[in-house]
Amino acid sequence: MPNLSVGDMSQSVLLRQQNTRLSSELGRLTEELATGRTADPSRHLKGNFSHLSALERDRTTLESYGMAATEAQTFTGTMQTALGKVQETSGNLAADLLAAGNGGLPEVVQSTSGKAGEAFDALVTTLNSSVAGQALFAGARTDATALASADAMLTEIRGEISGETDLPGMIAAVEAWFNTPGGGFETVGYLGEQNGTKPFLLGENETVSLNLGADAPQLRSILMHTAIAALAADPELGLPNELQKSLLAHAGNGLVAAQDPLTGIRADLGYTEARVEEIATRIASEKTASEYAINTLLGVDPFETVTRLEEVQLQLESLYTATVRLGRLSLAEYMR
Repeated sequence: MPNLSVGDMSQSVLLRQQNTRLSSELGRLTEELATGRTADPSRHLKGNFSHLSALERDRTTLESYGMAATEAQTFTGTMQTALGKVQETSGNLAADLLAAGNGGLPEVVQSTSGKAGEAFDALVTTLNSSVAGQALFAGARTDATALASADAMLTEIRGEISGETDLPGMIAAVEAWFNTPGGGFETVGYLGEQNGTKPFLLGENETVSLNLGADAPQLRSILMHTAIAALAADPELGLPNELQKSLLAHAGNGLVAAQDPLTGIRADLGYTEARVEEIATRIASEKTASEYAINTLLGVDPFETVTRLEEVQLQLESLYTATVRLGRLSLAEYMR
């Protein structure tokens, strides 16, 4: 092995230390050039993190509000879609019921009543919609379905009207089941809570509440009239054809009358959708401004970074050359 002098060893140690320092700085400058931000915030900010901490707190808070706004957008959008299906289903059914009730043959009456049964099931399924495991129309009880099954409700209603023999009596029995406080619908049909969902917190003093459940009067009316039509030709009831037709006509008129109130709650929901969209846009804008401020605070001048990077590369090349020369001189000393 070469017998290095103390001076050579000192130079070797110094060269290794310089190599380590320059390699570290090269890595830091390369990272800063790629990200546009300092790799050493403490040195860049001279140890003063107060402004940066405040900006990062604001950004974290805005991210939380942004997530809540996204959730609110999903909820309101899905609810609007569901109500659109309810309106389409009930509106189409109304026309069929009126046609069958105002002169349909027995076969047509039975077929139309069967369609009403299918529509009732579709309405219940739609109002039992959920997002991410949370029921949309069950009020504050988002962990449960909003309504009992269509079959379960029709069975209950059938029992209420089985003793009635004329149109007024049957209609009164069904209306009582749906509309009496603490009655059949509220105890058996609706499984949610009357209170609305927990408000979405979208700002320090900004909340959005969705107080629309499947127990809303506008939706009860649609369910009630659809149920009447579904049971009109029920074999177990065995009603005469004229009474069946009268029930279908009454249900058809009821569904027609229910369209404007349904349009009203859809308009109210649309207003909430627009408000959530406006808030979400503002949150996104504020978050962008916060991130820009952070980037400005931690940003580095790309020209200065490139210049310093080139300087370090030249220093490393010079250091490498010096290291090679020192190695050669040491070997020459050893060969003497």
